[in-house]
Amino acid sequence: MEKMRFESVDGAAKNISKMEELFPSCIKEGVDENGRTIRGVDFDALKLLLGEKILGEERCEYTWIGKRNAVIETNKTIRKTLRPVVEESEAWDSTGNIYVEGDNLDALKLLQESYLNSVKVIYIDPPYNTGNDFIYLDDYRVDEDEYREEMGLYDEDGNRMFKNTDTNGRYHSDWCSMIYSRLMLARNLLSPDGAIFISIDDNEQENLKKICDEVFGERNFVNCFIWNCSTAGGIRPKFASKTHEYVFCYAKDKARLPMFFAPLSEDAVKMYNQKDEKGLYRDKDFVFRNKSTNVNQKYAIVCPDGEKVYPKDGYIYRFVRGKFEEALSEGLVTFKKTSTGPLVNAKGEQAHWNIYIKKYLGDAMGAPSTLIPKESTSIYNVGTQCVQDLFDRTRVFENVKPVNVIQYFINMVVEEGDIVMDFFSGSATTAQAVMQTEIDKDINLNYILVQVPEECDEKSDAYKAGYSTICEIGKDRIRRAARKLQSEHDCGGKDFGFRVFRVDESNMKDVYYSPADTDQSLLSILESNIKEDRTDLDLLFGCLLEWGIPLSMPYTSEVIGGCSVHTYNGGDLIACFDENIPDPVIRNIAKRRPLRAVFRDSSFDGSPAKINVGEIFKMLAPDTRVKVI
Repeated sequence: MEKMRFESVDGAAKNISKMEELFPSCIKEGVDENGRTIRGVDFDALKLLLGEKILGEERCEYTWIGKRNAVIETNKTIRKTLRPVVEESEAWDSTGNIYVEGDNLDALKLLQESYLNSVKVIYIDPPYNTGNDFIYLDDYRVDEDEYREEMGLYDEDGNRMFKNTDTNGRYHSDWCSMIYSRLMLARNLLSPDGAIFISIDDNEQENLKKICDEVFGERNFVNCFIWNCSTAGGIRPKFASKTHEYVFCYAKDKARLPMFFAPLSEDAVKMYNQKDEKGLYRDKDFVFRNKSTNVNQKYAIVCPDGEKVYPKDGYIYRFVRGKFEEALSEGLVTFKKTSTGPLVNAKGEQAHWNIYIKKYLGDAMGAPSTLIPKESTSIYNVGTQCVQDLFDRTRVFENVKPVNVIQYFINMVVEEGDIVMDFFSGSATTAQAVMQTEIDKDINLNYILVQVPEECDEKSDAYKAGYSTICEIGKDRIRRAARKLQSEHDCGGKDFGFRVFRVDESNMKDVYYSPADTDQSLLSILESNIKEDRTDLDLLFGCLLEWGIPLSMPYTSEVIGGCSVHTYNGGDLIACFDENIPDPVIRNIAKRRPLRAVFRDSSFDGSPAKINVGEIFKMLAPDTRVKVI
């Protein structure tokens, strides 16, 4: 019977497994410095397979002091967990939204299995490194000798090569290490057709661009959007008034990213809605030349005479099928007879039709401009004012992104059932943007927010209003925004709840991980390897993280034969953490044939009982994976 690890994914081991899929002959077993057998990459064998095309010392790359440590930190396992906090949640039993309190590096590591390739949109607004904002205290320290070596301050003979400028170097390097680790982990969570949007200003934008090029690949850079963030009011600066910020967009795989749509400017709307001399709206050719191979924009369309048409090679439709059908239902599609259009029939022959759109879909949706029109989004003051209004005129948060800024970006990508993530969630603007988008588009979305519980300054209005951490502000903002939206709109049963989880140390005592280091005299006080303050719910969600099951699914708890049995998502997992579980209860669980079953090690009286449990599952549920903690 397998034993659960209860630690985050080993990133290095996972990378080795990926390498094995490509080059199995390069993965060998060896011995580390402690004499333990390990698996690793035979780089000499890899060189042979790559034809010795190995880069020399001179190469084009971006690096900084501490980058190696950042890579190590990204792949390092942690023995932590996400503990459910039911009393601070809203609609715990039915919601699909997640709010995590804790360092986002830990949270991203813990979510790696449960949300791998699952998040459609990530929006983050990380610290801009202005010297005043909060910087995450990751352990990227290097000793003095290593720092000098990486900076190149001394030559081989120990002579100083140039003036030590480590103050400025560390200032940027610490930020680069912080964001690099998180982006590496975030990329794993993005769905294959997903995208990430990152807000930034001039302090680190050039460094962020280079880091994103490395993490996501230069080929997956989509655009750099320019947001008009201010009216340049206030004290006149010495040189120029700063009125813009940047939002970088990268795809997980640009070839699979659907076409973006965003609201057009008022002038563009007038142009597309302008009537000709016959009183008709101007038509826009629905088919255009593009090298994209996106199958979502090369579907069959039935014309008025029944002919099925497709775009020729080298052409695609402007809209995916869902958008086209929406336009068709609204009477915005025009079919015109032609013998020279860019469409073919099912046999590949020239079609007899061409298709036009009378105007852009809905509220005039078109390709977004990298320079975001002023009328499409608000400025910082509006975002801060929005929070003030929600909190009864109390200024609980400064410099808040407006809701419509985040909406502008997530609207480009999201569809029914998608997940939106923000792991620098601050006052939880992203949650409000998701809820508003659900209403505007009449779709159902879910979000995952992560925020470190940074303490509020005791002199701040937030602290005086009773909020001790940013997390408390964020959770309360979601509640207040939900009530406001429900009072203003027919929300149709939209999910405005959220499950709260808190990053904490492992549910297991140290003896669970290192029994060989435990002295015999301690065994009497370590009869259980589970910490005394942990509940069945803590253990259940700890198991979900390890098994890679989403944290937002429904579950039930019932008493069977005097034992508490927990069934998650109708049988994805069944768990019982009671002591000395009787055979009839084990058989009852096995007969339900769950995909996974988990018990405590102490649920069975010795090895014979464990063997018996294994035999019961082999007989009644041979496909169920059984583990113990």
